[in-house]
Amino acid sequence: MQVHVPAALLLFIACSDIAAHADATDRLSKTVPGGRPIRIDATIADLAIVGSNRDDVAVEIVRHAPSAGDLAKYPAVVDETSAALRISAVQADDGRDPNLKSDITIAAPASAVFEMVRVFEGKVKLTNLNGACDLELRRGGIDAIGIGGRMRLEAGIGSLDVRQAELTPGGMMRLRVFNGPLRVRLARMPANARILAVTFNGAIASDIPLTMKDKFGPRFGETTIGTGEPVMSIDVVKGDITIGLGGK
Repeated sequence: MQVHVPAALLLFIACSDIAAHADATDRLSKTVPGGRPIRIDATIADLAIVGSNRDDVAVEIVRHAPSAGDLAKYPAVVDETSAALRISAVQADDGRDPNLKSDITIAAPASAVFEMVRVFEGKVKLTNLNGACDLELRRGGIDAIGIGGRMRLEAGIGSLDVRQAELTPGGMMRLRVFNGPLRVRLARMPANARILAVTFNGAIASDIPLTMKDKFGPRFGETTIGTGEPVMSIDVVKGDITIGLGGK
């Protein structure tokens, strides 16, 4: 005996099956007063921080997971109850599930102090920051555009690209990659600076003339311009270093 299922019922079953396997998403948006240090902690995330002429800090966290229940495994938090503004999307029990991912966007004053930024895996983009930032990304790429001030940027397995950077008075720039390329392009030739670059397994190419020591062991280049301050320190364990001037 044949059983005829109405077309409308078939469509309902198909749509229900798709919904059951659809990703769950939620969004947290919050704007808070600026002026305090900012601390960010995330497990799997794409993070974008944009500095501008503003006084407050706008935060948006969009979480993605296989199901609504999975969202509970890494809560989105914007906590302004302590001395520092704390922003986090961290998986419970030191989880590293790539299916539990966040998109975090932060608009802040250009002079904001990002006291600590820690991301296990993903992509991080910094734009127009001239205050301070201490960033460590374990796996993935860092892209920084128009930065100055006091910057410590470190990628584990991945890459680090810095463009239109300024070595500003009273600032410093410490750039590090464990395994991958490191490229930095300054907006212009600095009037004063101390530049140190070393790679343990790679090559160094620079538009700024460097005194090189590369016959044995690690490749090392250095130069002192003017007063020798601020310092830009660049080091890579395995990968090439490129230092450029001008352009975008």
